[in-house]
Amino acid sequence: MSNKRKIVMPTDEEDAAINRGIAADPDAYEVPAEDFRKMKRLGTRGRPKLDKPKVSLTVRYDADVVDAFKSTGDGWQTRMNDALREWLTEHHA
Repeated sequence: MSNKRKIVMPTDEEDAAINRGIAADPDAYEVPAEDFRKMKRLGTRGRPKLDKPKVSLTVRYDADVVDAFKSTGDGWQTRMNDALREWLTEHHA
């Protein structure tokens, strides 16, 4: 079974009827071409880009270390990152 959906475009008659309905709607607002050009194009969806994005990697830790951080609840990965950062400031790796 295919997951692709077929896009069905309106016929010329349907398109004309849609446009007549829009024109007749007192609440419809057509953005003037000049204003449309000034609009900021949205980039990708989701969070804004970070100045210093985190790096995704695969690493192995002893189970007891991971369990200890996980037992502290949500945010355990951030706390693990903070612990590593603190170690770096004290040991100048």
